Amino acid sequence: MTNHAPPARVRAFQLLHERQDVVFALFGGRTHHAAAEPGDDASILPFPHRRVRQREIRAIASSGEFRAVVCGTAGRVALPGAYAGARRAGVPFVLWASLWAQPRSLAGIAGALPLRRIYRGADAVATYGPHVSAYVAARGARNVFVAPQAVDNEFWSAAVPGRRFAQFQAVFTGRLHREKGLIALVEAWQAAGLDSEGATLVLVGPGPERARAGATRTTRFEGAATPVEVRNFYGGADVVVVPSIPTRTFREPWGLVVNEAMNQGLPVIATDAVGAVAGGLVRHERNGLVVPAGDAGALARAIRRLHDDPGLRARLGAQGRADVGAHTAEAWAAGIGSALEAASRRGEA
Repeated sequence: MTNHAPPARVRAFQLLHERQDVVFALFGGRTHHAAAEPGDDASILPFPHRRVRQREIRAIASSGEFRAVVCGTAGRVALPGAYAGARRAGVPFVLWASLWAQPRSLAGIAGALPLRRIYRGADAVATYGPHVSAYVAARGARNVFVAPQAVDNEFWSAAVPGRRFAQFQAVFTGRLHREKGLIALVEAWQAAGLDSEGATLVLVGPGPERARAGATRTTRFEGAATPVEVRNFYGGADVVVVPSIPTRTFREPWGLVVNEAMNQGLPVIATDAVGAVAGGLVRHERNGLVVPAGDAGALARAIRRLHDDPGLRARLGAQGRADVGAHTAEAWAAGIGSALEAASRRGEA
């Protein structure tokens, strides 16, 4: 039970169905995945699925039709409904967890205690990475398994012509929302002093922050793009920047942009508020550079450093391509499968 099946997850969901005979209940709503497109939940999805409302989740989970229930943390009433339904049906419940910081919004504060009960009561928990595993374990979760965040590596690693506008090109792709750190990125780009050195910052994605960020001679706003177009932007870039910042309501659970870009052999500059950093995929001076969230000065220095050192860019990018090879749809499906098996054993005990 989850809100969407964005393009990045289709292959992983298909594999999970093939291995575990999973049926997906998709209830829609807000998405944090920039690659999600209209129609991505259509009937062409290559696995069995239902389009449902959140308030139907409890009845589905308690129907006795399924041998276990898996639910993520998206939605206001889907998760408590799924958990209560599984308990009523007497079937194992697996939580697919993404949070690694407590939201400080009113809804987040109000939901903290019920969520802690689900952490403790779930028969198993599957997480985005070790950063989430540590968070849920500290709140009483047992039988915790990592289902590593993954994209379709075959698609994202394919050779592409690339879209190039300048001798040096940095790219940001994602929703142009406050938590994505766009303002700090534009400030950093200006502070890096690359205006006269044949450099361009390419910003790919829709959102309200475009108006606040303004524009410079070396900044290009490209708007929303399909996955194929995004891949071409990576193919024409020298570095990808993931400048996310924490807010009261959001901390980047992972940042699938990282996986996409690493598959193209790009070095990554990311902040310490990005889940892919906390989860161990982006490692400072191994396959990218890590800077403090919201620190435009540090971000500017990192951009300038990679601009000035092509050898470093090549080394970091090559290592990133190797490291992301472990983050596959197969590994994700195996992690969820391990959680299901552990939950079933606990249910039989």
